[in-house]
Amino acid sequence: MHELGLCDAIVEAALGRAGGRRVNALRVRVGGHPVDPQVIDLGFRMAAAGTVVQDASVELVAEPLRVRCAGCGAEQEARTATDLLACRGCGGLDVESVTEESVVVESITFEPAAGTT
Repeated sequence: MHELGLCDAIVEAALGRAGGRRVNALRVRVGGHPVDPQVIDLGFRMAAAGTVVQDASVELVAEPLRVRCAGCGAEQEARTATDLLACRGCGGLDVESVTEESVVVESITFEPAAGTT
């Protein structure tokens, strides 16, 4: 999933739930896709500009990416870019991701609606 598309989807989800209320914070869990928090932050700021979501803080929870080696069968967490290309155990080059891609907006914190306390 492309980061800018991911950011657009996060903003759209927040806007859909906001009902016009200002959004203060979001917690988003991403799995199966390596993401750069700085790129997500910048993309989110661009996508949210001019909306009730624009000043919200975003807590990004990245689930570890797991890979499996077709050669030796080892399954392990991908900690580096090299782990996405070669097995740490046997050096084999036939590795694949076994983590399902997912994006979940786990929580949205709103300002109270006007006229409520």
